Amino acid sequence: MNSVLHAVWEFFPGPLLQRPKKLQIGALCHRGEGDEREYLLITSRDTGRWIIPKGWPIRGLKSHETALREAWEEAGVTGSKAANEPIGTYSYNKRHDTGYASPVETLVYSVAVGGLLDEFPEAHERRRIWVDAATAAELVNEEELKQIFRRQIAN
Repeated sequence: MNSVLHAVWEFFPGPLLQRPKKLQIGALCHRGEGDEREYLLITSRDTGRWIIPKGWPIRGLKSHETALREAWEEAGVTGSKAANEPIGTYSYNKRHDTGYASPVETLVYSVAVGGLLDEFPEAHERRRIWVDAATAAELVNEEELKQIFRRQIAN
């Protein structure tokens, strides 16, 4: 009987009571071509895990423009071009200062990096590294983001 109630809950009331995921915009920053292509990872401010630059949508900016802004603020990326359409999405649970976590869906835009500056808004809060796609897939925690990097290997 318990399994029947669980199945009914999962089918109808459960989804109705879930909060929708919040939206963030991410930048998959890269340089080089072919086998020489590298991807930029940065550390998160809270746990120091490896992530891509990302943030909340910015009023007045298109999503790909927001990706460029986040790449600048969080990683010092400059003189770059972002694709107009996302190359993928990934989900994660964002932890807040209160300890509460909320589900977030991140739209990921490809960003061809033109330059990298040492002075940028969050320079004192983050580290950054350039790695190949396979290494990036090993370093990030989110499974869907790992898959985005793995798809880059095939391209």
